[in-house]
Amino acid sequence: MPWDVVAKILFMLLVVMAAILPVITWIERKQSAVMQDRIGANRADIGGLTVLGLFHPLADVAKLFAKEDFVPAGANRFMHLLAPVISIVPAIVTLAIVPFGGLYVFGDSHWNLVIADLDWGLLYVFAVGSLATYGAVIAGWASNNNWSLLGSLRASAQMISYEVTMGLSVVGIFMVFGTLKLTDMSFAQDTTFRLLGFIEHFGWVDELPAFLSWIQLPTWGIFLQPLGFIMFLTAIMAENKRPPFDAPEGESEIVSGYHLEYSGMRFGLFYTAEFLEIPVIGMIVTTLFLGGWSIPFVPQETLIAAIGGVFGEGLATGLCMIAHVSVFFVKVIVMIWLQMTIRWTLPRFRYDQVMDLCWKIILPLSLANVFVTGFAILVVRSVV
Repeated sequence: MPWDVVAKILFMLLVVMAAILPVITWIERKQSAVMQDRIGANRADIGGLTVLGLFHPLADVAKLFAKEDFVPAGANRFMHLLAPVISIVPAIVTLAIVPFGGLYVFGDSHWNLVIADLDWGLLYVFAVGSLATYGAVIAGWASNNNWSLLGSLRASAQMISYEVTMGLSVVGIFMVFGTLKLTDMSFAQDTTFRLLGFIEHFGWVDELPAFLSWIQLPTWGIFLQPLGFIMFLTAIMAENKRPPFDAPEGESEIVSGYHLEYSGMRFGLFYTAEFLEIPVIGMIVTTLFLGGWSIPFVPQETLIAAIGGVFGEGLATGLCMIAHVSVFFVKVIVMIWLQMTIRWTLPRFRYDQVMDLCWKIILPLSLANVFVTGFAILVVRSVV
C-alpha cells in the first residue's frame, strides 16, 4: 500500500475516530442542555477537574468495559457477537471515498485528498450503507427475545424503505453534475453562477443590468437541488435510526429494540456506530450539497494565485490545502449541529408515520424532482 494512502487513512481515522467521535456524546449532552436551559453533563472529574464535562465520554467507555458481557439463554452466540461488528464497519469504510480536500500539485507530485477515488463513489456509499441493515436484523433475531425481534423487523423495514428514497433523492445531483464520482462533484462546486443569468438565453434581454449581473451563488448542490437536499438529509437520518426516527429502538414501546439483549462493549459497538454515523452523514451531505472543501466565491486557482504572489507557489498550495481541509470540517461540524438540533427538537414519529413519510411523501417528491430536473436540463441545453 502506498505511503500516501496510509497517511490519508491515518488522517481520517485520527480526525473522525480519535477527535470527533470521543466528544460527540459530550456535544449532544451539552447542546441538548443549552436548548433545554440546563447545565448539562458536568459531574465526571479527574482530580477535581471537570473540564466542562469532557470527562463524561471517558466515564462512558470505562463503564462499558466494566460491565458484564451477557449473552441470553437460547441466543445464537456467534451471530450475537457478529451483529455489532456488522453495524459499525459500514460507517468506518464509508470514510474511504470522502474527498476532504482537492487535488494539489507540489512539483512533480500530485496530492489527491481522498483515500479511494472511485468513479462510482456514491453508489459505494449506498452499497456499503445497506450492509448496516444486516447488523440490526441479526441482532434482533440472534437475541432470542420477542422485543428484540420486533425492533429488528422495524429496523429492516425502515432502513430498506429509506434506502429507496435516499437513492432517488440524489438522482437530481447525478443529472446536474453528470457524474457519480464525489471528487468530480466537489470540483464542479468550486465555481459560481449568476442567479439570473439564464434570462439572457431566452431573448428577453441581450445582457443583464449590472445591478443584477453581480448576484452570484456558489454552484453548490443545495442551491441547484434544494428539495433534494431536504429529502436526502431526512432519508439518511432515518437510515441512522436516531430520533425522531428511532422507532426500531422505541424505549417507551419495545423496551430497547434490537439491541435490548446487549451489554458491555457489544452494546458499546452499537452505540459507537450510531454516533460515528453522525459525522459520516455530515461528510456525505457536505460533499454532495455544501461544496465539499471549496471556499465560497474563492476558486482554488484564485486562492493559490493570491497567496503565491507573497509566499511562492509551493507554500501557497500548502496553505490552500490546509484552508480547504479546515473549511470542509467546519461544514461537517455545522451539519453535526443541525442533526443534533433536529434530534432534540422533534418528538419520535409513530412507526406508521415513519413509513408514510417515506412512501407517501418523500418517494413521490423525489420522483417529481427527477422529472423537473430533467426538464430544466433540457430547457437549458436547448437555449444555450
